[in-house]
Amino acid sequence: MSKEIAKRYDFVLLFDVKDGNPNGDPDAGNLPRVDAETGHGLVTDVCLKRKIRNYVEITKEAQPSYSIFIKEKAILNNAISKAYEDLGIDIEKDTSEVDGGKKRKNKGKGQGLEVDEARKYMCDNYYDIRTFGAVLSTGPNAGQVRGPVQLTFGRSLDPIVSLEHTITRMAVTTEEDAVSQGGDNRTMGRKFTVPYGLYKSFGFVSAPFAKKTGFSEDDLLLLWEALTNMFEQDRSAARGLMGTRKLIVFEHSTELGDCPVQKLFDAVKVSRNKPENPPRDFSDYQVKIDHSEIPESVKVIEL
Repeated sequence: MSKEIAKRYDFVLLFDVKDGNPNGDPDAGNLPRVDAETGHGLVTDVCLKRKIRNYVEITKEAQPSYSIFIKEKAILNNAISKAYEDLGIDIEKDTSEVDGGKKRKNKGKGQGLEVDEARKYMCDNYYDIRTFGAVLSTGPNAGQVRGPVQLTFGRSLDPIVSLEHTITRMAVTTEEDAVSQGGDNRTMGRKFTVPYGLYKSFGFVSAPFAKKTGFSEDDLLLLWEALTNMFEQDRSAARGLMGTRKLIVFEHSTELGDCPVQKLFDAVKVSRNKPENPPRDFSDYQVKIDHSEIPESVKVIEL
């Protein structure tokens, strides 16, 4: 069995998009997310976690301990109830509690040691719970889990341009639509793209929280693999050409870390080769790491 991690890790993720919409905003007609004050593009942490979950689900194919809790069409309370069933705990039985010196009957939903058992079961069996954490008290109570792995929003290095394209479909949905359009079966739509954007996101892996959820060294290796390859299994016409360009991992020598994370992140310098021209490819940038700003006890891993 793989060991739990014993060191702190911080990482920088660089990924880009070309002629696609990396993360549409449903509150803005699915336009690419953008910082309204600066014009820089945004990709939410939830979007990145979704891609990691999808990669793990595809590559592990529901192997024991690698199930995914938050997935499409999942009914979360059913998964929590199943944990109690597999543990042989009847959470629907009547339980006696003392309230103000009087005994009262209460329909059990899981409590005390039962909750701890259920929470451990969920961490052991669901990769995304022991990685990112989860709220497991939405019905049958399995408590709450604070995950050891956290991500920030991705933010583009430069302001992005959001383009709107008119697209045509040479068909209609119903016969009524065909009649109303006089036989012209063309229907119009809109598509939004970013010509190019290089995004940077930051991540953190806490060893103390990993001990609480059982997040292991094997889980950590799977995380690096997912971050590197998650876009390869997430292709769509809407997202254009997306890919991870560089993953820079800082491995500390202790579980609490050797220095503030800002010092490490500031050592990663990303600059434009020709600032006068709009960027259109990753080759328009240079990525350098200033090792003089990084303590010798911190190991730098480039993936």
